Amino acid sequence: GGRRPEAPQYGVPQQPSYVDGGYTDGYADDGYGYDSGYNTGQVYGRPGADGPGGPAGPGEGRIRGPRPAPNWGRRFKWTVITLVTALVVTSVATYFWADSKLHRDVDLSKVIDRPATGKGTNYLIVGSDSRAGLSSADKKKLHTGSAEGKRTDSMMILHVGDNGDTLISLPRDSNVTIPQFRGSESGKLKGPLGQNKLNAAYAYDGPTLLVRTIEYNTGLHIDHYVEIGFAGFANIVDAVGGVEMTIDQPFKDKWSGADFKAGKQKLNGDQALAFVRTRHAFAASDLQRTKNQQKFLSALAHQVATPATVLNPFKFYPTMSAGLDSLVVDKDMSLWNLASMFWAMKGVSGGDGKSMNMPVSGSTGGNLVWDKAKVKTLVDELKNDEKVTVSGN
Repeated sequence: GGRRPEAPQYGVPQQPSYVDGGYTDGYADDGYGYDSGYNTGQVYGRPGADGPGGPAGPGEGRIRGPRPAPNWGRRFKWTVITLVTALVVTSVATYFWADSKLHRDVDLSKVIDRPATGKGTNYLIVGSDSRAGLSSADKKKLHTGSAEGKRTDSMMILHVGDNGDTLISLPRDSNVTIPQFRGSESGKLKGPLGQNKLNAAYAYDGPTLLVRTIEYNTGLHIDHYVEIGFAGFANIVDAVGGVEMTIDQPFKDKWSGADFKAGKQKLNGDQALAFVRTRHAFAASDLQRTKNQQKFLSALAHQVATPATVLNPFKFYPTMSAGLDSLVVDKDMSLWNLASMFWAMKGVSGGDGKSMNMPVSGSTGGNLVWDKAKVKTLVDELKNDEKVTVSGN
C-alpha cells in the first residue's frame, strides 16, 4: 500500500476572465473594444493581430501605418466613365423625348407625277396661319383673326448640299398653275385648278397640293416638309427669351398689329409674329415681307444656337419643347434631317450660304410672275448641287 505518486503539476497560464462580453486583460481598453469574437462570429483574432488568427500581445497593433496615397489615375478614370455614361443616357433620353414630339402628319407619297430626285436635300418650310390651340383672347392678342381653315403666310425652299446651302423665299402671291392632283382625303384625282396664287394651293388641299404645285411649276423635287403655326412660332420666341434684331425703318400695320420704331430691340413672341406677317406697311408688299422673314429667322437661329441657350437646360428644353411640339413634318422626317435643316438655315443666315427671293419678272392681276429663264437656271443648279449664280428680287 504505498502511496501513489501525484501527477506532475503543469503550469497553466492564468486566463483572462470574461465580463460583459469582453476580456479583462486590458484589451478592452486599447481602443478597439475587442471581445472573444464568439458573439459576432469573428474568431480569427482581433484588430492589430499579426495575421488571421495570429497572436498579438497587449498593446501591439495600436500604431497604424501611414494611409496609402490616393490613386488619382483610378479616380479620374471612374469620374470620366461616370460623366460619359450620364451624357450618353441623357442624350439617348433626349433623342427619344424629342422624337416623340414630332407630328409626322404629311404623307408625300400621295403627291403624283413627281420630278426626279436631285443631288442634295430640299426642304419646303411653311409658316401657316393655323389657329389651332389659340383661345379667343390669344387670337385678339396676336391679331390672327378667326378665319376658318388654314392659309400660309410664308413658304421657303432650303437646299442643303455640298456646294453651299441656299434659302429661297416663295412669295405667297406668286402666280402659278395648280395642276391635277390626288386629294389628300379622298384619294381621288382632281383638277387642274388653273392659274392662281401659290398659297391658294395650300388653302385648297393642304401640304400635299402645295408640294405638288411647287414641284410642277419648278421641276424641283421636294424631299421634306416642315410647317409651323402661329402659336408655335410665338412660343418658340418666348421660350428662348426673345430675339434681338435691328429694324431699319419704323412701320405700323393694323392688320398684323405691328408698331415698331427703328433701331436695335428685343422682340417677344407677339411682336415677332407681327414682324414676319406685315406686308401692308410696305410698297413692295409680299417681297418685303419675305425679306423680313429671312432676316428674323437669321436672328432667331443665332439666338437659339448660343451657348446660353444650348448649355442651359432651363432654357434649352422649353425651347426644344415649344419648337418640336408645334411642328408638322412629313412621315420620313428624322431628327437628324431636322437638325441638318436647322444648322443649314443658321449657316445661310450667318453668311455661309445664299438667301434670296424667287426671281420675279413682273406681275399680272396683282400676282407676281416668276422669271422663267432665271427659275430654270436656278433649279438646274440646285438639282446638280452647284453653286447658285442666280439672284432674286
